[in-house]
Amino acid sequence: MNRKARILGIALEGWPFILAFLALTALLWCLAGLWWSLPMLLLSLFSLQFFRDPQRPLPEALAGGVLCPADGRVIAIEQVEDPYLQRPAIKISIFMNVFDVHVNRTPVAGLVRGVWYFPGRFFNAALAKASLENERNALWLQSEFGQDVTVVQVAGLVARRILCYLRQGDVAELGGRLGFIRFGSRVDTYLPLGSQLRVSLGDKVRSGAQWLAVLPETQA
Repeated sequence: MNRKARILGIALEGWPFILAFLALTALLWCLAGLWWSLPMLLLSLFSLQFFRDPQRPLPEALAGGVLCPADGRVIAIEQVEDPYLQRPAIKISIFMNVFDVHVNRTPVAGLVRGVWYFPGRFFNAALAKASLENERNALWLQSEFGQDVTVVQVAGLVARRILCYLRQGDVAELGGRLGFIRFGSRVDTYLPLGSQLRVSLGDKVRSGAQWLAVLPETQA
């Protein structure tokens, strides 16, 4: 089952940060006055925007459609070897800066066949080497059409925590909340060869709200 915890449009993971910063803001205001409390107030506001978790309706139905799993900018589209399933694949990388929504969403409905976590480095997530050298969590999804899709959450320069809500054997729903990455990162999606892309290099995309591609055996 997908975890869907959110309170007042904010991801549950963000509330400890928000409440801590608000408490420090109030304490500094009482002890030292408004000006000394402003840095903590700004951190509170930043946390509110960073951990926002908007409810998004799915786009118009599309047979074999693959949803965008993350907000951000498409920084790579290339044919590569999927390092997790050992197959030729099309990799689409989406970079999330600190102002993007960091909730990740399930790109296809289907069975979670595998989940792998890899400790690693914390290079800038926009660099190509981040895909294989940074801390990351890979998720193998098998769609209702029997197609394999690999989604990889990659930590970034300041991202120090990857959260994945799905486990092997779970049944994932289309557009469900897959996980969360704190503070700047990227998501790589490996698709079967022949998939029809619906995004281009440099596009700004929104998770769960637009199609990333169409799986090959379902194209009209």
